Amino acid sequence: MKKIVTAAVFVGLGMTSTITAQAAEVAAYHSNGQIVFEPNTEPTDPISPIDPDPDNPIKPVDPTTPDGKPEPGTNGPLSIDFASSLYFGMQKITSKTEVYHASLQKYEDAAGAEQEGPNFVQVTDNRGTESGWTLHVKQNGQFKTGKVQELKAAQIRLTNGTIVTPSESPKPSNFKSTITLDPNGAESLVMSAQKGEGAGTYLMSWGDSLFAAVDSIELEVPGSTTKYAVKYSTTFTWLLTDTPTNP
Repeated sequence: MKKIVTAAVFVGLGMTSTITAQAAEVAAYHSNGQIVFEPNTEPTDPISPIDPDPDNPIKPVDPTTPDGKPEPGTNGPLSIDFASSLYFGMQKITSKTEVYHASLQKYEDAAGAEQEGPNFVQVTDNRGTESGWTLHVKQNGQFKTGKVQELKAAQIRLTNGTIVTPSESPKPSNFKSTITLDPNGAESLVMSAQKGEGAGTYLMSWGDSLFAAVDSIELEVPGSTTKYAVKYSTTFTWLLTDTPTNP
């Protein structure tokens, strides 16, 4: 009886060490993966003109409002998210022709730290069509006092215009690196995305660095212009349309 048991165990071990089971493919079945995008009608937060990252939005400061809060951006899917207000500081009255420079854009970064960078305007196209768009700006009249006294012949120039973006869609190919604003209200082209361009978020930044931005926006005031010891103000309107403008 002992010999029979021993033989059975030996044979079982031998089978275990020499036989490997092979899985046979009985059938194949295919399933699908899918995602559908739709235009986004929500506002888009401003992003840094130095390091444009939608995952790290900023909170710009408006130097011309008492609480420092800028006007909210417009709703999407094609939107103006932000445009800098221009503050040329407090200056001494002089009879010489002078060129004054706008203060840098101050903002709070995503970590809550105070920063400053170039003045800029930001546009977002979340339509999902790459069908193009155009941004213009106009100055709504000459600088005036509260008593409607004009800062005659004063002229604003926006220089060193550079387009920055976190998007892989091509940058708007039609843009103006230098813009001389017309105080009588004529529109000036800022940038225009042609068909196949401009999907995502784009900033026109005046100056591609802090060093360049310091001198990039100018206000020239003739020495012959009468200047009163009061505040002079003007406004700007930024106009966004859903069609390209030919170069």
